[in-house]
Amino acid sequence: MMKIGAMSLNVRDTTATAFAQIVYDLGYDMIELHSSAFESTDIDYLRTVKKDLMQKGLPLGYIGISNDFGRPIEEHPEQIALIKKWIDVADFMSCPLVRVFAAYLREEHEDEEELWPPMIAGFKEVAEYGYEKGILVGLQNHNHNNVTRTGDDLLRALRETDHPYFTHIVDTGQYAGSPGASGHRGSAHPNYDCYDSIAKTAPYAVYARTKFYQIDSGVEEWLDYPRILDIFRGIGYNGCLSVVYEGESDRVESMRKAVNYLRSIM
Repeated sequence: MMKIGAMSLNVRDTTATAFAQIVYDLGYDMIELHSSAFESTDIDYLRTVKKDLMQKGLPLGYIGISNDFGRPIEEHPEQIALIKKWIDVADFMSCPLVRVFAAYLREEHEDEEELWPPMIAGFKEVAEYGYEKGILVGLQNHNHNNVTRTGDDLLRALRETDHPYFTHIVDTGQYAGSPGASGHRGSAHPNYDCYDSIAKTAPYAVYARTKFYQIDSGVEEWLDYPRILDIFRGIGYNGCLSVVYEGESDRVESMRKAVNYLRSIM
């Protein structure tokens, strides 16, 4: 049975323990934490957070890292070190998965292809480090000038990295064509099909970020979740649906509506 989690970026500038209380009060099954929610990586602090999550019965599904392999190649060692640092934290926290990004295009990039070889080399290195620690590295698709903005792009990254501990976190709202991530704010981009991208990559996903943009009515109006859940059911997905709210209304109340909506259509 699919579980429902919530990502700490739902409530900006929150801490891990404060967000855990919100997630507990709303009756979610799991929690996901962005690295920014950790007030420290000191071991005593991590022990406190780990105990708090255990007492609340909230498994930590993944830790989100905001890296960028589109930075100059001489900065890639810093990006790799950042990911390895949070793999170590995930290891201590008994968290099986970290989220990473690919490369973002900048004005100085004349050819997108030039970003791929060093990016793949970075993926291979962190995937091997994750393998040694027993922590999966999950690549999240992303639009907004990222090289994994379509399902085909994401599959290419998985194929070229070709490592058993390099996997996928599918974001239902971040493929090109999404009403929420393609600049149209409520209407799909006519040149891309985000649902086709979800269907292509969902079989490779170990986690799903379910984006919510307009849930005021109690039903998500921008993304077709009955259709998306049919995709997940069709592949036998039994993982977590992580609620990530990016709308304009009260965030905690929107989290409440999102979890109730997902449960109603599951």
